[in-house]
Amino acid sequence: MISFISQILQKLLKSEENISETIFILPSKRAGSFLLNELSKLNQNHLFAPKVYSIEEFAQIISGLQPIDNTISLFEFYEVYRKLTPEEHREDFETFATWAQTLIHDFNELDRYLIDHNSFFNYLSGIQDINHWYLQKKKTELIKNYLKFWQQLPGYYEHLKESLLNRNLGYQGLIYREAAANIVAYASSVSKKHVFIGFNALNNAEQDIIQYLLEKKKAEIHWDLDESFLKDKEHSASIFINQYLKEWRVYKDQDFTPGVDEYCKEKQIELIGVPKNIGQAKYLGELLSGFEESQLENTAVVLGEEDLLLPVLNSLPPNIQDLNITMGFPLKNAALSSLFDNIFHIHLNATSGFYYKDVISIINHPALHSLLKPAADDFSIRIKKENSVYIASEEIIKNFPEVNQPIIKACFEEVNNIPEKLIANFHILTQEIKDFYRKQENRLGLEFLYQFHVLFNKLENLNTTYPHIKSLKSLQGFYKEIMTTQSLDFQGKPFKGLQLMGMLESRALDFETVIITSVNEGILPSGKSNNSFLPFDLKKAYNLPTYSEKNAVYTYHFYRLLQRAKKVYLLYNTEPDGMNTGEKSRFITQLEVEKRPKHKLIKKLISPKVPALTSGLKEVKKTPEVIEKLRELAASGFSPSALTTYIRNPIDFYYRYVLGVKDSDNVEETVAYNTLGTVIHDSLETLYKPLEGKNLTQNDILQFKKRIPEEISLQFKKTYTSAPMNRGKNLLIFEVAKRYLQNFLQQELNRIKNGDEVRILMIEKNLKTQIKIEALDFPVYIRGKVDRLENTNGITRIIDYKTGKVQQAQLKIVDWDLLASDYDKYSKSFQVLTYASLIKNSLDLSPPVEAGVISFKNLQNGFLKFTKNEKANQRGGGKTELDSEIMEAFQTELKKLIAEICDPNKAFIEKEIKNGNY
Repeated sequence: MISFISQILQKLLKSEENISETIFILPSKRAGSFLLNELSKLNQNHLFAPKVYSIEEFAQIISGLQPIDNTISLFEFYEVYRKLTPEEHREDFETFATWAQTLIHDFNELDRYLIDHNSFFNYLSGIQDINHWYLQKKKTELIKNYLKFWQQLPGYYEHLKESLLNRNLGYQGLIYREAAANIVAYASSVSKKHVFIGFNALNNAEQDIIQYLLEKKKAEIHWDLDESFLKDKEHSASIFINQYLKEWRVYKDQDFTPGVDEYCKEKQIELIGVPKNIGQAKYLGELLSGFEESQLENTAVVLGEEDLLLPVLNSLPPNIQDLNITMGFPLKNAALSSLFDNIFHIHLNATSGFYYKDVISIINHPALHSLLKPAADDFSIRIKKENSVYIASEEIIKNFPEVNQPIIKACFEEVNNIPEKLIANFHILTQEIKDFYRKQENRLGLEFLYQFHVLFNKLENLNTTYPHIKSLKSLQGFYKEIMTTQSLDFQGKPFKGLQLMGMLESRALDFETVIITSVNEGILPSGKSNNSFLPFDLKKAYNLPTYSEKNAVYTYHFYRLLQRAKKVYLLYNTEPDGMNTGEKSRFITQLEVEKRPKHKLIKKLISPKVPALTSGLKEVKKTPEVIEKLRELAASGFSPSALTTYIRNPIDFYYRYVLGVKDSDNVEETVAYNTLGTVIHDSLETLYKPLEGKNLTQNDILQFKKRIPEEISLQFKKTYTSAPMNRGKNLLIFEVAKRYLQNFLQQELNRIKNGDEVRILMIEKNLKTQIKIEALDFPVYIRGKVDRLENTNGITRIIDYKTGKVQQAQLKIVDWDLLASDYDKYSKSFQVLTYASLIKNSLDLSPPVEAGVISFKNLQNGFLKFTKNEKANQRGGGKTELDSEIMEAFQTELKKLIAEICDPNKAFIEKEIKNGNY
């Protein structure tokens, strides 16, 4: 394969042209580098290298202006805006920036296409006046201001242009306009020949420059377009070049050299659908692993999406020895960027303190964690232990040793919405990380850090030169704006090995094997996008580019890549993901429809091999070590919750009580239900504990009711957090806890008023008792904390508090055989009977004895008694007294359950989950 650039150079070398005295202009710097490399291969004699420019560099030379980027353009525009706008109508810089960036983009387009701004803006102002319908004959102040904005656009444009030209500065469009204006003077001052190579879509300024040089016989231009596209006037790839051939004056006087004949030659084109972007990266690695070194030398991987760069780099196979990456690695994708994003976030969102998750994300960030160990780990543990949701700046700083203070202060010290302070902190942070990276010899990390150092210097210089950044929000906006343009350039061997690039970097370059990723609709081509104040119809009227022209540009680049290639692999994402619809590009559909005779199309759908997952129930056999652990549990005592956990699912019992696996210790932002239960239990214990052995009186209850707010606050501080419970969901839960106690104490008061004599026997008592199980050769105990034991009118009651909702039906039992197996129906009955066993074995209670639950969500039903019914459909009338018959029956089931748990021959077998419950 002979590349297009090589063909042009061969033609020039055969002529009598002095190559050294020729000026070459190409679409990009990358293409210029390839031209010099090809020239060194083709030329047999020594010669001086010619001057090679990209089209933008060439425009700068003609115009004599120094380029400025979008950010500086915005600051310069604000200076103009302030001069032209009365102070009472002037917006602050942050508000101004929200619309000014779009307007600068529109100014840029007007200049690049040499549009007369006065007629254009007058036309635009008239359109806005017509579009903005209003019913009143007299325009309101709002409508007047709205229309005034459009009328002021010519003034904004003229003053910005004048301000920049006075200092020999220009944004891209202004440079092109001035270059077009200066082309006559430039052409008269140079005698060298200019050669334009590989262009397609030209703006009006570029067209004027090239046409003038062509007419003055000081230039020649070489188009790279296949004859098959040139003849097809409707094909998007040929729209621009056919337009130039038709309209340019130079082609009316001389014939056009025919296009190349490469596209219709033999090609193998594989259309490969791969699920997800990461799937494309992995498949690309597999594909390249089968390439020989000679094939890799003439292979280009073109990424449709720049976000694929890192996954692709991580997926490259070992046979890739040489790699040249033309596209830079976006700084926004560097790991360090998330650190600075997080610091911006905490300072912009700080209220009474920093949110704990944000604090942890910073101190545990990969760039800082190694520097802050072990203090960072200790502080993370403390946050979770103390359940600190919001943490003051001073609290964070004092928890780190002196050696970590510079970093911690740079991250968490209050900046009081002053941008200069935060920029200074960023400089301190980069310096501290730099010293650490140097010790670690982390070269890549140092390169990224240097780019951030440059970025923060730029922000600082901008803020010094243009002191308009008054808030952290504005600073963050410009940080993000600059971040999008910053990238880390890779150093490689430019002309050796695999070439990895973006679509625009491929301009004027040719490869035998081409792999293009993300060939999806909305990516290649990009589809409709609108970052402009200019209506579509107005753009069409003035021949400004719309989305259809931009799509045509990508069509040209796509087909030009295919022209000379022999093997083409087009990868597309088959899965809807984010903004991607999973639809293959129209380019692929067009290839399928065209059916060129010499094009061999191969269609593939790649699906990853996913091993089948077995969904069998887990089973854990009891080893000697497990039996030993069960002996220890038996000696310390099985609790009612441990036994009901086994009933619900034996495998959960194994994890929690045998292995000791606990739930992760996390910060509880909103009060959890078990925390609410603890608060209620502890509050009642504090109130009722002094009454043990005494009768409950009305005065006691009235005193308790007065203490409710204070006691609930105290228990929440002890159990949950010391932070105020005065906002959000926690405030509601705090009020719920107060209401629970109010309602419960009112029910207690009503009982006393109704003549009940209540004597408190025991409050929150830890009990432990042994039970004899003949099948086991070691002692077994059960233990538990009984919430309340009282005597009401001569009846002893064993009471278990439940903050959840419990119904009477959940405390009825018919069949003893189901007690230790049906968790949903009988877990509450099992628990209260276990507590009854503890009481009866520990204390000498005189009958009658009842056991049951007080449900705070079902207080209207009062004390819910355990009841033994004889028949399943029996309503009421069951036995509530815990006589010897009931207790013996329960003891039998309890012993069977514990014997099963400790049986070395019976494994722990997982139960199936039905409808979300065991």
